[in-house]
Amino acid sequence: MKEKIVFKDSEGNRVVGILSDPSGDSSVPIIICAHGSTSNKDRATYTGMEERLNKAGFSSFRFDFFAHGESQGEYEDLTVTRAVDDILSAIRLLKDNGYSKIGLFGCSFGGISSIMAASKTDDLFCLALKCPVSSYQDKYDQELSETELQGWKEKGFRIKKKPDGREFRINYSFYENIDKNDGYKAAERINIPTFIVHGSADKTVPVEQSKNICSMIHDCKLEIIEGADHRFSGSGHFARMMQLVSGFLIDQCKKQQRSTNNMHED
Repeated sequence: MKEKIVFKDSEGNRVVGILSDPSGDSSVPIIICAHGSTSNKDRATYTGMEERLNKAGFSSFRFDFFAHGESQGEYEDLTVTRAVDDILSAIRLLKDNGYSKIGLFGCSFGGISSIMAASKTDDLFCLALKCPVSSYQDKYDQELSETELQGWKEKGFRIKKKPDGREFRINYSFYENIDKNDGYKAAERINIPTFIVHGSADKTVPVEQSKNICSMIHDCKLEIIEGADHRFSGSGHFARMMQLVSGFLIDQCKKQQRSTNNMHED
């Protein structure tokens, strides 16, 4: 069964997701997929993860964040807090539909949003992260000069340019919101098995961020793909990333299933 589901975030904005449940059984583990900034639920990482999970007999729910894909909102109004709210709203939606074994997979901007969400809920059994931002403060400290930061504040917005030529306006409210969403501070509140994959040549989010946060999370494993960039665009890098992440998620899903079966046998 695959269906489009429209739900609301806590502010009433429309959020759109695709639920793919091969068994039609809500007792089967399900993984939420949270995409990166300016990406969407239909990119190859998320459709590919859905396919791998479904093939192994597990369910997936990939959705568009606020102001992305089919979901409501203006990109310039995006904050990490809004994205965290979307993830927590997706968890509530799945619980309301009978799902109790829920895992989370987040990428880049969806990574910090997943880190924060995982630190605020006890409803997840595992967390997988692909090249996650762990600290926007660290990222901006390295990327922007004092003058550039001041200019962003005075102007009220800055323009983000993507490699494909697209331009996005980011309001200063995004920057003002980041101190409430510090992954390093949230890390100690994450008590579920966590897996991070990051490229050693990532120029968008330095691999040091993943090294730092993985050392702070109670149960965390970090895999660094040598020479890989933020998009894992080099030869074999994307396939390796998908293999590592899906391997972790499927293994965690199987553990959940086994623990349920053992409970029933007891």
